[in-house]
Amino acid sequence: MASHQDVRYEVDHGVATVTIDRPERLNALRKQGIEEMADALERANLDERVGVVVVTGAGGRAFCAGGDLQQVPGPDGQVRMELPPPELGLRWMAAFRNCTKPVIAKVRGYCLGMGNELNLLCDLTVAAESARFGQAGPKVGSAPVIGGRSSSPVVCGLKRAKEIMFLCRQYSGRAAVEMGLANVVVPDEDLDAAVQRWCAELLSLSPQSLRITKLSMSGVFDQQWPSVLHGMELSRWFLRQGDMVEGAAAFLDKRPPRFRPRLDEEAHS
Repeated sequence: MASHQDVRYEVDHGVATVTIDRPERLNALRKQGIEEMADALERANLDERVGVVVVTGAGGRAFCAGGDLQQVPGPDGQVRMELPPPELGLRWMAAFRNCTKPVIAKVRGYCLGMGNELNLLCDLTVAAESARFGQAGPKVGSAPVIGGRSSSPVVCGLKRAKEIMFLCRQYSGRAAVEMGLANVVVPDEDLDAAVQRWCAELLSLSPQSLRITKLSMSGVFDQQWPSVLHGMELSRWFLRQGDMVEGAAAFLDKRPPRFRPRLDEEAHS
């Protein structure tokens, strides 16, 4: 990854830092970024110099605000979402699962939708007080198929996970710690130093033991894999249907979506 478009990859003193570098889009992920991040995780896994991986976002406003909702015209004149193929989403998830080094999410600002699913893929999360966690799927006609709905019940418990996935609320860094979405919350000005301390502590430990422990604990993730496969297959259908197109258009137009036009008409009649 000598050159990049969306994701920077750097190694320094045993720490590989993977930075989503689209601050002008609040580090929203698109096909290019997902592919580059998978490349980075696979590269870090094979690099003997690397003992720990840190995933973060450029700028101070967002870790990752979700999937990029840019729309493009299709050949039939209809508006279409520019979406990554499901196979790429599976490769992205597998890159985190197969990375034998601990992966820390360093979260400042928005961590929403696909960004929160990215957070769930990481082993540990150090959050700043400015962090805001949550899902956005039903708000934009989508669903958290990239691991969110399968891993969040394991992380947060079923009732809390349904609240997160259904209602699309945003939660502070402190609330995220209480819910299990993050390990610790620190003042924004202390975030870099806190992550450095966590990295130093991990680098002082046996890499073989960490690898064995992480792979052994991956059994919990593996039990969710059939659900992930089903969700990704469903995404081939629902991500190009009316609710997704309307939800994305409403988000970009900064207006409420009209998912139930008949009810809306009745309410105003």
